[in-house]
Amino acid sequence: MTPSQPDPTSPKDASLDSGPASGPRPYNSRDMSLMVEKTGMLKGMHKGMTLTSAGLLLLFVLATGLAPDLSSSLFGAARGWIENTFGTYYLVTMVGLIGLCIALVISPWGNLRLGTPESRPEFSRFTWISMLLSAGVGIGILFFGVAEPLFYFDNSGGFGYPNNPHADLAGHLAMDHARAVDALKLAFFHWGLHGWAVYVIVGMTLAYFAYRRGLPLALRSAFYPLIGDRIYGPIGHAVDILGVLGCVFGIATSLGLGVSQIAVGLNRLTGLDSGIYTQVVLIAVICAISIASAVSGVSRGIRIISELNVGVSVIVVGSFLVGGPTLWLISMFGETVVAYVRDVVPMGLWVASTPAEADWQDAWTIFYWAWWLAWAPFIGLFIARISKGRTVREFILGVLIAPPLIIFIWQALFGGTALHQELTAAMGPGTGELMGMIRDWNLPEALFATADTLVSNDILSTTLSSLLIFLLVSWFITSSDSSTLVITTILSMGDEEPLARHRIFWGISIGVVAAVLLVAGGLKALQTVLMAAALPVSVVILLMTVGLLVALCEESMTAYKRRKARRQTVTD
Repeated sequence: MTPSQPDPTSPKDASLDSGPASGPRPYNSRDMSLMVEKTGMLKGMHKGMTLTSAGLLLLFVLATGLAPDLSSSLFGAARGWIENTFGTYYLVTMVGLIGLCIALVISPWGNLRLGTPESRPEFSRFTWISMLLSAGVGIGILFFGVAEPLFYFDNSGGFGYPNNPHADLAGHLAMDHARAVDALKLAFFHWGLHGWAVYVIVGMTLAYFAYRRGLPLALRSAFYPLIGDRIYGPIGHAVDILGVLGCVFGIATSLGLGVSQIAVGLNRLTGLDSGIYTQVVLIAVICAISIASAVSGVSRGIRIISELNVGVSVIVVGSFLVGGPTLWLISMFGETVVAYVRDVVPMGLWVASTPAEADWQDAWTIFYWAWWLAWAPFIGLFIARISKGRTVREFILGVLIAPPLIIFIWQALFGGTALHQELTAAMGPGTGELMGMIRDWNLPEALFATADTLVSNDILSTTLSSLLIFLLVSWFITSSDSSTLVITTILSMGDEEPLARHRIFWGISIGVVAAVLLVAGGLKALQTVLMAAALPVSVVILLMTVGLLVALCEESMTAYKRRKARRQTVTD
């Protein structure tokens, strides 16, 4: 239920926006409806951007689909070059963004409202956080929730690099409790503050320029302080196209991960083959469901499914908490959170010093940072869309604390349960069935194998596995809903309610890209394309950040001049 809102005309309420600038000067916002098509199939869309984005995706799909082996080789070479050339750049970028979040929270700018001084949030905090979590995390946390901590717990180095260099450097080489804490802490690191800081900066920047400065809800708007009205020309179009492509490849990666795990789950339940044909069929079915939800709009489809996700997630999390080693899991969670808070800064600043450590950092940390960056335009724009009326401080703290904390609880229960099973394995730590799956790189099955150990009969096991499959499907639907809304909002020059047929087209496009990448090279192809897409997107994000800081300084200076003029008037 939405909490009651204070009277926007009251003096107390007005003080909420009493930061360095109340009522900023709007920028020159053109009538964007003049830049979109009025009739035909592209009605409501910007013709040039839509055709260019669709054309580039078509070329990619044709090239990858017609020459999968060559594409796989090119993907591998491209990933290696990006990792070797830009790995440190990704590390520095993430640290810089989280530092900026902290600075904004403690600054007077934290009082600014993302909208006019009388604006108030559209959604309750519970619904807002539910939508943040469902769109911003999706199926990735299910795919890696068990597999990632187990991989970091292993000490075999079977993939040509250390499984957890942070634990090794701390002297925790044996598979014991200390290494288990280090494993879970590293999972927290990859899913915690650093990644969500990217979403904070992009979402806050877009909301600020759209709802406080009167510009379109589009990536280009953040460039207005830097290039002025040229955001309405080719430069602005190029920025938005990059955002569209990053969105497509980011969500396609998640869909590829999700269907591989859904196929494994269905195989365990029904015996259905989990091969590539089944995965492609699953992509088609899930995309059809997500399109149906998407065309119903944010206030219906996405909100309802997001809240349903939270409800089912509570049931699943409760099953792991009650069915697993409850007291041990609670203790493990607290111990790991303390370790994470203590070590998050040095972990963020750590740079590999040996080739083996560099290979690990490229394969895991750099990949994760690229994933967060590639997703940032569409998640940021979606977060902006649902955050109008909140203050900068509330926005930052809400996005930076609530979703990561929920993720930490999830990882502690899922990953912690798996770690406990391996710590107490009959033949010694690290000798259980789950570790064998990780060493065989059978990551999708580890989740279901862990769940099977929590219940004592087939009926409960089937029920829990079914709920996990439901979450995989529904979390992808909410992510896909968000992405099609964002893509069409960008291509329609800021229309927050684009025509349904355009969302259908882009929902299909995402599914096609995911299917082609799975056929061409599976997980490696998905990861490589994601890293390639993240590179130009990261440059856009940094320039957006500069634009935000310039606008905030300009707003503060304008407010200072107004106060000075008022004092001068009183003196005269």
